[in-house]
Amino acid sequence: MVTYSAAYRMVHYMAWANHVTLQNAAQLSEEELHASRDTLFKTIAGTFDHILVIQEIFLAHLQGTKHNFTGRSRTTPLPFNDVAHRLRELDQHYIELAAHWSQDDLEEIIPFEFVDGGTGAMSREDILLHLANHSTYHRGFISTLMYPHHINSAASDLSVFLRDIWPIVKTIDTPHQRYQAIINQ
Repeated sequence: MVTYSAAYRMVHYMAWANHVTLQNAAQLSEEELHASRDTLFKTIAGTFDHILVIQEIFLAHLQGTKHNFTGRSRTTPLPFNDVAHRLRELDQHYIELAAHWSQDDLEEIIPFEFVDGGTGAMSREDILLHLANHSTYHRGFISTLMYPHHINSAASDLSVFLRDIWPIVKTIDTPHQRYQAIINQ
């Protein structure tokens, strides 16, 4: 029996839950997705864009490259459809990375600079777990913002993923096929 690290499972969960929440949000009008709200990232679309920005920042850290971000969000968030497309692409990329990293790779410490100043260092595994946790936090907030609109929303809970999705996904050989199974569930 193959043993999967928690980070490996969580990256798959992150991709699935992001996809589910993006599908839920896509039921809203563009006006509602971009309606100004008294929240940190101003709109539902802006909150999704923040999730994307953080994933882009940490990808640069993992690759040992520079990014152009000076904060945790863009001055002007991308349109929702662009964010959805890019977030799905990046989720798939993280699944591919996790599939190719050994336990030694996961334990390697990656030094980086925080966008608001100061240095940081995390293992690859901790970065993956951070990204999964970070997106979970903001998806919950997005779900709260969508609740008054009474859309037909699917659950994105870890328990649902582990019951319904993970048993299928973990039997699939390639990262690309695993991602396709996640978004087709």
